[in-house]
Amino acid sequence: MDVILLERISKLGQMGETVKVRDGFARNFLLPQGKALRANEANKKKFEGQRAQLEARNLERKSEATTVAATLDGKTFVVVRSAGETGQLYGSVSTRDIADLLGAEGFTVNRNQVELNQPIKTIGLTNIAIALHPEVEVTITLNIARSADEAERQSRGETLTTAEAIYGDDINENARPDNFFDPAAEEDEQA
Repeated sequence: MDVILLERISKLGQMGETVKVRDGFARNFLLPQGKALRANEANKKKFEGQRAQLEARNLERKSEATTVAATLDGKTFVVVRSAGETGQLYGSVSTRDIADLLGAEGFTVNRNQVELNQPIKTIGLTNIAIALHPEVEVTITLNIARSADEAERQSRGETLTTAEAIYGDDINENARPDNFFDPAAEEDEQA
């Protein structure tokens, strides 16, 4: 189906372009959300009549996104989650969690604006891209840790996925994996 884009859509085209898209994409997303019109003569005339308004609205949205981007770009947010000793989270951090976190900090971000290919399932520092507008994108850093103390240690550059990093010098010498399977220790017990 050919459609006329009413705004810039990434990986598809600029405002005013006539592009060919799959019927389902047009019927289920572009047309209901007001992002495009079917490409016919009546709609082309309608678009040309509204072009100035659409460009002004797009410029206004872009300027709002730019002001938010100036305060949001490069910030680091701490996420405290339960995790195992290897750094594997007992859950995950999804786009909804990130949008809620940013909302709690005073930024209005929809979960659809968070560009995350798959949920985050390990502790550590992770860079996340957020598309505030099709032409404005910022990067934030999530510091995912088990506690605020660990988040501070991670921000200094420590890796917290080993037992020594978690427990420090308090680790029990008998709890090390190489002591579990010592053949000499088994012979001593049997004798």
